[in-house]
Amino acid sequence: MANILMRPVLALALAALLPAAAGAQQEDAGAYLAARVAAAGSDYRAAADWFARALAADPSNTSLIEGALISDFSLGEIEKAVPLATRLAESGNGAQAAALVLLADRAKREEYRAILTAEPTGLGPLVDRLSFAWAAFGAGRMSEALEAFDQLATTQGLEPFGLYHKALALAAAGDFEGADEILSGRDGNALRVMRRGSIAHAQILSQLDRNADAVAMLEESFGTDADAGIDALKERLAAGETLPYDVARNATDGMAEIFFTLAGALSGEVDDGSTLLYARTATHLRPDHTEALLLSAQILDNQGQHQLASETYARIPPADPMFFVAEIGRADALRADDRIEASLEVLQGLARSKPELMQVHLALGDALRREERYADAVTAYDAAIARVPAPERQHWPLFYSRGICHERLSHWEEAEADFRRALELNPDEPQVLNYLGYSFVDRGQNLEEALSMIERAVAARPESGYIIDSLAWAYFRLGRYQDAVEPMEKASLLEPVDPIVTDHLGDVYWAVGRKLEARFQWHRALSFDPEEKEAQRIRRKLEVGLDALLAEEGAKPLSVAVRAND
Repeated sequence: MANILMRPVLALALAALLPAAAGAQQEDAGAYLAARVAAAGSDYRAAADWFARALAADPSNTSLIEGALISDFSLGEIEKAVPLATRLAESGNGAQAAALVLLADRAKREEYRAILTAEPTGLGPLVDRLSFAWAAFGAGRMSEALEAFDQLATTQGLEPFGLYHKALALAAAGDFEGADEILSGRDGNALRVMRRGSIAHAQILSQLDRNADAVAMLEESFGTDADAGIDALKERLAAGETLPYDVARNATDGMAEIFFTLAGALSGEVDDGSTLLYARTATHLRPDHTEALLLSAQILDNQGQHQLASETYARIPPADPMFFVAEIGRADALRADDRIEASLEVLQGLARSKPELMQVHLALGDALRREERYADAVTAYDAAIARVPAPERQHWPLFYSRGICHERLSHWEEAEADFRRALELNPDEPQVLNYLGYSFVDRGQNLEEALSMIERAVAARPESGYIIDSLAWAYFRLGRYQDAVEPMEKASLLEPVDPIVTDHLGDVYWAVGRKLEARFQWHRALSFDPEEKEAQRIRRKLEVGLDALLAEEGAKPLSVAVRAND
C-alpha cells in the first residue's frame, strides 16, 4: 500500500528544489539562491519571502512560482498559494502541489460539481477517487458517492481507505447503522482505524443509543493507557450523554479527512515535507481539525521550525480536550528554540489550569529536571504521582524520574525507595536497573546486588555504552580490575567522546598497571569538557596518580597486581 501512495507524494517533496539556476534572472540571483537554501532547510517563512523577491524579478518563471507556492502551502497559507497554483495550471505546468492547492480550494468553496468534472489531478488514484466520492456526496449524488467508495474498497492495497471513508459518509448522511456495520467489521471486512476513526465509531455508537458499547470499544482499542481526550470521551459516554457525530459532518469535512488519513498513513514513511502538505490541506479545509494541527506542529518541530510549530500548537483552543497535549508540545518547541523560561511558564500555567491531569505535572517535572531544578521537579512529580491512586506498570517513569531528583539532592533514602518502587512496577526496566545499580556502585553499597542489576540491564541493552560502563565500573569497585578492562573498552568505543566513560577507562587502565594509557585517557577526558568538579579531579590524577588521589580522599587503596608500565 505504501508504494501505491509514495511515488506522487515524494514528487511534492522534491518540487521545492526543482528550480533551475539558469531560469533565474541575473539581477536577483541572490534572492533565488537564498530561496533555495531556505527551502532546503525547511525554513518556509524565509523561503516564501525570498521566492517572492525572485518572482518580482522574473514573474514568468514557473519553477520560481512553484517554489513560492510550496513555501506558502507549507506555512498553511493556502489562500496565498491559490493564485500561484492557477498561474501554474494556466501555463500547462503539471505540478502536483498546484493540483493539490486547487483541489483544496474548490472543496473549501464547496464547488463539488467542478471537482466531479475536473481532469485527474495527477495525485494518484486514491486522492482522485476519494475526492470524486466526497464531491458526489456534496452534490447530493449519494448513489454515485457510494459506488465510488465501493470501487476503491475493491482496489488492492486501497481497501481500508474506501471502507473507512464510506463509513464516514454513511454517518454524515444519518445512516449510523450502516456506518457501524463497516467500522465494527460485521460486513466481513476487518478494518483497523487510527485514533480518529475510533472516535468516529464511538460517536456513531452513541447516536445509536449504545454508549456502553462505545465505552467497551474505546477500552478495547486503547486499554488502560488512553490519553486524556479519550478518557474525557469515555466519561461523557458513561454519564449518558449522546455524543454528536462531527468527524465528517459534510463533504468538505470528508475531504479534510482524505488528507488527514493520507498524512497519518504516510507519516514516517516519506519525508516530513510531503506529509506536512497533506496535514496543512486538512487544516485548511477544517481549521478545527485538532489531530491535523497536532501532526503539522510535530512535523515542523522535527524539521527544526520551532517557532512555526509553537504557532501551530497555539491554534488549539483551551476548550479542546487535547489542549494540554498542544501546550506540552508548545513548551517543547519553545525549549528547542532556547526559550527556556517561556517553556516553563507554559507548563506552569498549564499545571494551574489543568491541575487534575497527571501528564501535565509529569511534563513540568521533566522540564524542571532538565534545568537541574531538582527540588521544584520533586514537587511536580509528587503532584503527578498523587493523581495515580493505583500505579501500574506504565507509571514506572514517575518514580524513576523523581528518584533521579532525590539522588541529585542527596536524599538517598527517598531516591532508593523511588527506584525500587519503579522496579516493582517494571522489574526488568534497564534504565532503572542501571541507575540504581550504578548508584550503589558509586556509593560502595550493595555491590553484589548492584552487579546483578547492571548485568540484567546489559542483557537487555547490550549495545548501550553507558550501561556497559556501569558494568565495568561495578567490576572496578569490586576489585575485579582485569574483568573491568574489556567492558570498559567496549563502553569507550560506544561512547567515544563521553568524559565520564573515558575517565573511567583511565582508572581501569591505572588499576591494572597500564599507567601510560591511563594518563592518555585522562587527557582525552579533559578534552571532552567534563563538569568542573570532575575536571579538577582528573587534573589531580594527572599530577599525582590515582593511588595518591584516593589516599587524599580517604578512600580505600587499589589492590594492583601488575605494575608493568610504571
